[in-house]
Amino acid sequence: MPLYVDFNDPQRIPEFRSGSAEPAVTAGGAADVRPDYVVDRRRFSLPAHQRVSLGTYFNAFPASYWQAHTSVRTVRLTVELEGDATVVVYRSTSRGTANRVSSTRTGSGSAPVVVELPITSFGDGGWYWFDLTAHGSSVLLERAEWSVPEPEGFRPGKLSIAVTTFNRPDYCVRNLGALGASPELLEVLHRVIVTDQGTQRVRDETGIEVAAEGLGDRLTIVEQPNLGGSGGFARGMLETVDDGQSTYVMLLDDDVEMETEGILRAAQFADFTRNPTIVGGHMFNLFERAVMHNFGESVQQYRFSYGAAENTREGHDFAASNLRTTPWMHRRVDVDYNGWWMCLIPTEIIREIGLALPVFIKWDDVEYGIRAKSHGFTTVTLPGAAVWHMPWTEKDDTIDWQAYYHQRNRWVATLVYSPYKRGGRMPKESLGVDARHLLSMQYSAVELRLQALEDVLDGPDHLHRTIGSKLGEVRATRSRFDDAKVSKDLADFPPVKRSKPPHKGKSPTPARSRPAAVARLLASAAYQLKPVAATATHNPEAHVAAVDARWWRLSQLDSALVTSSDGTGASWHKRDAEKARELALRSADLHRRLYLKWDELAEQYRAALPDFTSQQAWRHTFGMDTPADPSAGRTTE
Repeated sequence: MPLYVDFNDPQRIPEFRSGSAEPAVTAGGAADVRPDYVVDRRRFSLPAHQRVSLGTYFNAFPASYWQAHTSVRTVRLTVELEGDATVVVYRSTSRGTANRVSSTRTGSGSAPVVVELPITSFGDGGWYWFDLTAHGSSVLLERAEWSVPEPEGFRPGKLSIAVTTFNRPDYCVRNLGALGASPELLEVLHRVIVTDQGTQRVRDETGIEVAAEGLGDRLTIVEQPNLGGSGGFARGMLETVDDGQSTYVMLLDDDVEMETEGILRAAQFADFTRNPTIVGGHMFNLFERAVMHNFGESVQQYRFSYGAAENTREGHDFAASNLRTTPWMHRRVDVDYNGWWMCLIPTEIIREIGLALPVFIKWDDVEYGIRAKSHGFTTVTLPGAAVWHMPWTEKDDTIDWQAYYHQRNRWVATLVYSPYKRGGRMPKESLGVDARHLLSMQYSAVELRLQALEDVLDGPDHLHRTIGSKLGEVRATRSRFDDAKVSKDLADFPPVKRSKPPHKGKSPTPARSRPAAVARLLASAAYQLKPVAATATHNPEAHVAAVDARWWRLSQLDSALVTSSDGTGASWHKRDAEKARELALRSADLHRRLYLKWDELAEQYRAALPDFTSQQAWRHTFGMDTPADPSAGRTTE
């Protein structure tokens, strides 16, 4: 409810400037929620003498995004009511201050409230919204909408939706049903392409017939080997471009819960952008539905790492602080890319810059946004367009099998796009991450990261060649290491036993200064050279919670039971001085070779980029380049 309707008392939004401490502002505690006021998806009943605000994530109008990326300069608010009410329209500034724009009392009449509003002074940020007050009797909000004028000759674009799925047929069928149940969306929806890469087929799932019936001849299911998210979405892109009927393709995760109105908004916004524009949606937490992952994403060029954009906050909870009382959210956020949980891409862009990077998973969405930007195309993360997704913040995938893909794909992207000599800080950080994993007895992660560097040195030809086979090799490699062997039952491990107590009976804590951190690092490295205590090979010395499994703690132990980050079990980390030495030397050597060959490798990957993201290269990987089977793996429901 907090994403749709705000029941809290109106409050002035304190000003917030970049670089200053964020004021502690909330909506007065937990959000007031009145689900009994909701009549249906579009209608809302407000009792007498009550006030409610539609200044919310899904119902406010993000005026600054429309001013920045379209030629639209007016928006019309239309509110249809039954009952005596007052409609008050507000606007905000980029600083988060709010001003009343208009106030209209309906009286006993039934004529809609129509307000024409300019979109001319939202250069850095700002929203429009309205509050509704019922007077002596209850009021029924029948309908409210924001609309913009269509230019002469306007034709709305057609949309295809590409879903990549792997053994989640239940989620997939549920979402297909939701798409087919939205009449408004079906008006612009041309095709839904499901790329099924699993062993539990969507076509065999209960309910697929009903879901397919709702979509009619729009649904196409493509079955192919598991090529990861990049391979699945590349197939959806290619199918859409080959069909030639759609203006856009929206990439959509299989395990999301969607708001079909958000999909429609993304397509409509794209219809009005001045130039072809990638339009993405936000991601909310499926388990904490008012919590947003972040408000926009960018790439830090010197480190070449991705994350929350400047002037935003991660994990914002709208139930604790609504839009009206969150100053930083009123400043427009310009992004470098949008995650492929929900991302609309014009087919014109795909034809010009190519398909996804053939990297299986990780960095494919980031790289595509950077590539589009290098060709002059903008990405917009549009407020009011969003999905709910299972959070991955509770799980550290940098130490599981995905460590290989994190490492390799970051290096590939840096080689292609870094504006800094030899990748700026990224290679140094890479070496530091290896050291951190070694001190934490996470030898499996280091081994996978080193294999990733070896493949980077092998050159760009390995990307397509190994996309379908590398995962099996990665899993086989990881299975050889104790730290990767997770047991769900702690009784499978010997009891915790430590021969020597911790220093002064205290567990290690993070260093409080840079000199102290350096000293801790050197001491920890020296400790790795000591013989392993005999008892530590028979019994773990400690049981360490996932949240506490940091290098400065694990480096002081010879062995430890470490809870997995998803909480499903634990693994026994065992210090191995010989293995650590071997991995450290390999890491140093590989980083040295990459540093020396940086310019040569960067030239190779940059030169090959148009080829390995081309339709032709992907057709070959999909097995579609033979005349005998031009539609490999395709089935139509």
